[in-house]
Amino acid sequence: MTVVCDVDRSTVEYVSEGRSTESLAEYYQAQSAASLAAVEAVAMDMWEPYVRATLEHVPLAAEKIVFDRFHIMKHMNEAVDEVRREEHRELSEQQDDTLKGTKHWWLYAAENLPDQHQAAFARVRDQNLRTSRAWAIKETLRELWFYRSVGWARRFFRQWYDWAVRSKLKPVREVAAMLRRRLEQVLNYCKQEITNAVAEGLNSKIMAIKRRACGYRNKENFKTAIYFFCGGLDLCPR
Repeated sequence: MTVVCDVDRSTVEYVSEGRSTESLAEYYQAQSAASLAAVEAVAMDMWEPYVRATLEHVPLAAEKIVFDRFHIMKHMNEAVDEVRREEHRELSEQQDDTLKGTKHWWLYAAENLPDQHQAAFARVRDQNLRTSRAWAIKETLRELWFYRSVGWARRFFRQWYDWAVRSKLKPVREVAAMLRRRLEQVLNYCKQEITNAVAEGLNSKIMAIKRRACGYRNKENFKTAIYFFCGGLDLCPR
């Protein structure tokens, strides 16, 4: 389903079936012109149908769409893991188990790796491995979201992009190219510091609602439950 939430109130505003352009367009079409003009920012992943719907219905949408940094880093983590898998296969054929059992280490942010793995990871990370390069490129990209000036963020991205392209790591280069195509909406974070964190939290709550009911056969009943538990209803007696 498509779920639209209010970032400030942490509430679900709209639920629609499917993940198409029409699924989100239905929400926009139900709003007044004044309400759409008052939208300050829209946080989303880089799902093209949602981008199309927002560009079509929200005034100045290109300046308001903010691609979620956590989804961007998810793409980078997937690229690092793809590099690791390929390199691990090659090393294994040479009876080299350097990368064996290291999968999850590379997916952590540097500061979040559990202490018990720090020393072992450092020994692997500091070797001349393609996976090490991919990880370094991934970790450096995280610095992009510390910038508050669009100009400085753009300059940083150019340097990062050149490094990523020169790395000769195909999965990394593909993510870099994707970000370059969508750079303006990535950099909008400098002006509107919002993410999909609220939406992800609500998604977890929605999944809990579904589990408690052991699933819903009727989608309308599921929608009603979402609105009831996540719609910000004030049920206090007056």
